[in-house]
Amino acid sequence: MNDFAPHVTKKRFGQHFLHDKNILSRIVEYVAAKPGERIVEIGPGEGALTLPLLRAARSLTVIELDRDLIEPLRTRASGVGELTIVHRDVLGVDIAALAAGATIRLVGNLPYNISTPILFHCLDNAAAIHDMHFMLQKEVVERMAAGPGSKTYGRLSVMLQLRCAVEPLFDVPPTAFTPPPKVDSAVVRLVPLSPDKLPQADFAVVDRVVRAAFGQRRKTLSNALKGVADADDLAAAGIDPRLRAEQLAPATFVALAQHLQAKG
Repeated sequence: MNDFAPHVTKKRFGQHFLHDKNILSRIVEYVAAKPGERIVEIGPGEGALTLPLLRAARSLTVIELDRDLIEPLRTRASGVGELTIVHRDVLGVDIAALAAGATIRLVGNLPYNISTPILFHCLDNAAAIHDMHFMLQKEVVERMAAGPGSKTYGRLSVMLQLRCAVEPLFDVPPTAFTPPPKVDSAVVRLVPLSPDKLPQADFAVVDRVVRAAFGQRRKTLSNALKGVADADDLAAAGIDPRLRAEQLAPATFVALAQHLQAKG
């Protein structure tokens, strides 16, 4: 028992707390946490997922921005395992430092209003991450896993798939949350690729090309990439300038970035 009043969810933090026990159990099963693993949960909220993960792993680090949730969470975790609470915005957390020379496993029901920036922040630290299990807006998961030719295929699809294996796991209805969001959700697993499977290219250059290409996705690549790559660059990478960004596979963007790097 504790004396904490019920938490009032805060819209500015994008808070939708997962309460469905069946959904929680499925996530825990997919994560399959073991003692000794470095597990970090982003946005633990009221601890619905935190406590079963802590029971399985015996130690857990959580990153929580809402100060009103910290002491209730610490109280609930008392006697369950060793809980470390980082009171910060996850976008300002050095994930590699949390790994402390090892690799970490990330878990979280991400705030939907900043889920894409969080995903890119994780990509920047992919070398320190073993895997990620995230709850996200279903539409975002569809974008993450989309292939060329799909209407949902875009910058997020390309940049994630070049760095990770993306595996949508299952959908989650709004009724599984308090308060219920206005959209469907989904759980996805991301596994960073091993160094030997990563593209041999500067990801900053790749991102510059991909960002420009999809920035004006209705335009042909010859127009969308003006100022980034010219007709000769596209030809050198084997790209038809009449195509649009959504028609190119991730590897083709890498080929163009590699050419631009070599060109200097």
